[in-house]
Amino acid sequence: MWRKLFPSRFSLLKTFVLIFLILSFAVRLILFIWSFSETDTSVLNLLFTFLLGFLFDIGTVSFFALPYAIYLLLFPKRFYGSIIDRVFTFFGYSLGLIIFLFSFFAEITFWEEFKRRFNFIAVDYLIYTNEVVQNINESYPIPLLVSIILIAFLIILFITKKRGAFKDTFKSTTPFKDKLVPTLIIGCIVTIFTLFVQNQDSEQFNNRYNNELSKTGIYSFFAAFRNNELSYLKFYKSIDEDKAFSILKNKIKSDGEHFIHPDKNEILRTVVNSDSIKKPIKPNIIFICVESLSGKYLNSLGSTLNITPHLDSLAQNGLFFNNLFATGTRTVRGMEAITLSISPTPGRSIVKRKNNQGLLTIGEVFKKEGYNKTFFYGGDGYFDNMNTYFGGNGFDIVDRGRGFLLDASITTKRTNIEDNEVTFENAWGVCDEDIYNKVLKEADKTYQEDKPFFDFVMTTSNHRPYTYPEGKVEIPSGTGREGAVQYTDYAIGEFLENAKSKPWFDNTIFIIMADHCASSAGRWELDVQNYHIPAIVYNPKLIAPQSVNKLCSQIDLFPTIFGLMNWDYTSNFFGKDILKMNASDERALIGNYRKLGLLKDDKLMVLNEQNGSDFYQWNKDDNSLKEIPNDVNFLDETISYYQVADYLYRNNGLKIKE
Repeated sequence: MWRKLFPSRFSLLKTFVLIFLILSFAVRLILFIWSFSETDTSVLNLLFTFLLGFLFDIGTVSFFALPYAIYLLLFPKRFYGSIIDRVFTFFGYSLGLIIFLFSFFAEITFWEEFKRRFNFIAVDYLIYTNEVVQNINESYPIPLLVSIILIAFLIILFITKKRGAFKDTFKSTTPFKDKLVPTLIIGCIVTIFTLFVQNQDSEQFNNRYNNELSKTGIYSFFAAFRNNELSYLKFYKSIDEDKAFSILKNKIKSDGEHFIHPDKNEILRTVVNSDSIKKPIKPNIIFICVESLSGKYLNSLGSTLNITPHLDSLAQNGLFFNNLFATGTRTVRGMEAITLSISPTPGRSIVKRKNNQGLLTIGEVFKKEGYNKTFFYGGDGYFDNMNTYFGGNGFDIVDRGRGFLLDASITTKRTNIEDNEVTFENAWGVCDEDIYNKVLKEADKTYQEDKPFFDFVMTTSNHRPYTYPEGKVEIPSGTGREGAVQYTDYAIGEFLENAKSKPWFDNTIFIIMADHCASSAGRWELDVQNYHIPAIVYNPKLIAPQSVNKLCSQIDLFPTIFGLMNWDYTSNFFGKDILKMNASDERALIGNYRKLGLLKDDKLMVLNEQNGSDFYQWNKDDNSLKEIPNDVNFLDETISYYQVADYLYRNNGLKIKE
C-alpha cells in the first residue's frame, strides 16, 4: 500500500511530505507547551486538536506537493536522472524546505507577539517590508536565526541524501500508470481543501488556543490573504435592511438630534448642543493616540506596576473614562473608530480600504469650525495607508517621510520630521519625545496664525522592539513592554510640562487614549478585558476632574468632546455623548477582523463569519465567558450595528454630503 502511494519515482516527494508533517507537528507541540496554562488540556479535546491539526497539515502540504507530483507524472521516463530532472528537483526541493523552515520560525515569533497563527496581520507585513524587516532586525538576533535555518536546511538535505531519496527518484523505472495513483490522491486532497474546507473549520473548540493550535500556519496565511475583506451580507447573520436601520436609529439618537432624511436608510442627523446659556467654545485640541496602551498598565485602572505616574495623575485631575473599550486589535481599527465613530466592519479597516476618502470624519466637524487639522506620525505614514486616509480626508500630514509619496489626487500639506529634529529612532519611527517636540513646534506656528488647531498624534514607542532613549526611565530600553509603557508615560509628562510654558496651553484640551490593547489574545473568541483601554481629557481651566464609570467605546469619545464644547454639527456617527448616556445607552463594540461583538452590562453577543452567533455571560472577576441561551432582541441589535456600518460604507453613506 505504502509503495503504491509513493512508488520509487515519488521517494523524494514522500520525504518532502514527511518532513513537513514532522516539522509542523513539532511547531504545534512547541506552541502547545508555550501556552499550556491557557489551553484546554482535557484528553479528548487535546487529541482532537492535534488530529485536526494533522488533517490541515496534510491539506497544506498537498498544495506544495501537487506541482511536483504533476511534474513527476508527465516527465518522460527516458529522461529520469537527466541534468534537467536533477536541476528542477534539487531547486524545487530546496525552495520548499527553505519556505517551510522560514515559516515555522516566523510562526514562533508571530505567536510570541500575537498568540495566534498567521492571520491578516502577517499578510499586511508582506506589504510594509521596510518597517517590518527593521522591526524584526531590532527585536531578534537575525544572524543567529538565519544560521539556525541554514544549518537545519543542510541537516535535512544530508538526511534526505543519506536515506537515498534522491537516488531512488532519479534511478526509478516507475511507469506512468503507477505514478497516476499518488498524483490523483494528492489532486483530490487539494480539490477538497479548495472547494469544501475553510480555515475557520479548524475552530471546533470553546478555547481559542485550541482553535489556533489546530490550524496550520501557512494555510492560515493564504486564507487570510484571500479573505482580507469580507462581505457582511454573505458571511454574517443579517436582518431586513429597514429593520436594521430602524433599530440602529433608535439606539444612536439622543435628545437634541434630528435625522435629516428620516425615511431614508441613512443616519445623517443634526446634533444640537448649544443654547442661550451653553455657548460654543473653540479650544485647541491635541489628541494623543497611544500605541498599545492596555488599561491593565495604569494604577488608576487596577495595576500595581507603578509605571504610569503621569497618566495616573492626569486620571485624577482630568475627565477619566475608566470603563471604555477599544473596537479592535490594531492601530488602523482604532483610527477608524476614533475618526469615523463607526462600528468595525469585517475584514480590513476602512483606513486601508479603497473608497475611503471624502468621508464625514471628525475632521470635517473641525473644518466647519475653522480649525487647522494635522495628523502627526513618527514613521512614514505610508505604513498602513495612514497618509492616504488622513490626507484624503482633509488633514495635513507631519511624518518621517522615507520616500513614499502621496497619491497625486490628494491635495494636502506634508511636512517632514527632519534629521536634526530626531534624537532617537527605531523601525517604527522617532521616539515619543521627538514627535511631541514636533507637535509643539507646529502648534506654535498655527497659534501665530491665530487659528485653532486639531492635532491627531500617533505614537510609536510602545511597540516592539520597545526601544527608546536610554536614561529616561528606570527600566532599560529594549527589555520589554513594561519599559516602553514607562517611557510612554514619561514622554507624555514631559510634553505636558513643556506645553505649560506655551501661550496656547490654557486654551488647549489634551486627550489621551490608546488605539488598542497590548494584546488581544486570550482563551475566548473575544477576550473582553483585552479591549479595556484608558481615555483621559485634560485641561485644568476648562475641564473639571471627574471619573466616569459608564460602559462606552472609542466611537463615543469625540461626540463627547463636541458636547463638551457645545457644538452643533451634522453627524454620521454611531457614537454618543458619554456624559449624556442613560444606563440603557451603555455598550461597547469589540471585535477582530472576523468576530464582531456587542457588550452590554455583563452580556456579550458575538457574530462570526459562518453566519453564526454566540451569546455569553461575561464574568468580570476572572474575565471568563459562559455560553447562555440566545436573546433575539440582543442579537438583532448587534446585527444592526454591524450590518448598517457595512451598508453605509458600500453605498457611499459615509461620504460628505454637499
